[in-house]
Amino acid sequence: MGHKKFKNGIYSPINPNKYVGRKKPEYRSSWEMKFFIWCDKNPNVLEWASESTIVPYISPVDGKPHRYFVDFAIALREPTGVVKYLIEIKPECQTKPPKKHGNKKQSTILYENAMYAVNQAKWEAAKKWASQKGFIFRLLTEKELNL
Repeated sequence: MGHKKFKNGIYSPINPNKYVGRKKPEYRSSWEMKFFIWCDKNPNVLEWASESTIVPYISPVDGKPHRYFVDFAIALREPTGVVKYLIEIKPECQTKPPKKHGNKKQSTILYENAMYAVNQAKWEAAKKWASQKGFIFRLLTEKELNL
């Protein structure tokens, strides 16, 4: 079975004054593209950026420091005031420990476990970074995106 081809491309904001990223917004999945459109069109999103927030973390795989480019940083007007969020979009299956299936290769199981451990380290680092900088870290899956 071949690799899945994900939808990707450059997004041109309808409200470019709201986009505060350092580079043009590039989506790497249809889910990210859907979130770009939501940020762009939602009047309660005051500003947003894609992959502009870099969080340092230590990889549990090699024990070395790495840089995590969080998918989104947004400022959202809520009834209580403006709230700043760091948002990561992932398939729900990647937010849970990998399941062992009888037909999975050992190399696949090792890879999935390593990726899960790395993601957990990234998200823990992002939560800590966010709380220190006045943000809230949120992980969104297809369920939250209503896909």
